[in-house]
Amino acid sequence: MKLFDLVKDGIEIKKQVPLSKYTFTKTGGPAEYLAFPQNQAELEKLVETANSNQIPLTVIGNASNLIIRDGGIAGLVIILTKMNKITISGSCVEAQAGARIIDTAFFAAKHGLSGLEFAAGIPGSVGGAVFMNAGAYGGETAEVIQTVKVLTSTGEFKEYSNKEMQFSYRHSLVQENNDVVVSATFSLHPGQKNIILAEMNYLNALRQYKQPLEYPSCGSVFKRPAGHYVGPMIIQAGLQGKQVGGAQNSTKHAGFIVNKGGATATDYLDLIALIQAKIKEQFRLDLQTEVRIIGKPID
Repeated sequence: MKLFDLVKDGIEIKKQVPLSKYTFTKTGGPAEYLAFPQNQAELEKLVETANSNQIPLTVIGNASNLIIRDGGIAGLVIILTKMNKITISGSCVEAQAGARIIDTAFFAAKHGLSGLEFAAGIPGSVGGAVFMNAGAYGGETAEVIQTVKVLTSTGEFKEYSNKEMQFSYRHSLVQENNDVVVSATFSLHPGQKNIILAEMNYLNALRQYKQPLEYPSCGSVFKRPAGHYVGPMIIQAGLQGKQVGGAQNSTKHAGFIVNKGGATATDYLDLIALIQAKIKEQFRLDLQTEVRIIGKPID
């Protein structure tokens, strides 16, 4: 296969790798082919080769808000976590797509830059945060993005402004056009390092108190419907603690589904469907998933 011609360029490509090794739920089937580009040039070669040979392509960040079905993913899966460089210029911080948004927030704090405090405990990558317009505790990625560099589906490098990214609640342009986020530049403002770090530590203490961080999970599962909160609805529906296989609606935070041991992606999806059906029946609301669900069902 043409894909393996890239090995001579130093790009490691593996076959039939269980993606459960990389997802935060510890579930998911295998990647047919898996690569970890270390820089922009390697990413470009991988994307170009996949496209020119009509190989299905899936790009993943830190796999924290992601469920991969048990049948895995056909074609080439690219995980960007080795593209994790973070740099500073004045009051702007640029981070490659594979950098953790947590690390980016602490990097900014170390340099006395404020604006990313809300992201101090979000486990996803910068690329994932941009893709999903991730947010927490009153802050959103869109509020601090200056520009986003992408590799388009036609193999062109392009830069979008904040406005061009069409951010909205858990949405961005790159969800629609299949661009691959390469890096993002955050426009921040000077602050006192000790105050910034204190706020970040406070928010992380709140997460530790409220969220089931002791178990594998995909974070917040459902989008918040306008005028409602998902957790209280699940509790009122009598579903908190409900378990399907190894997947359990968290007894600590009803907006989370945790892997209590041996869960499969199918367990997660069956529990999600059960919750959606019950909320529809009781509240006449269609719960939409915030977690991204990809891959093939098991044969």
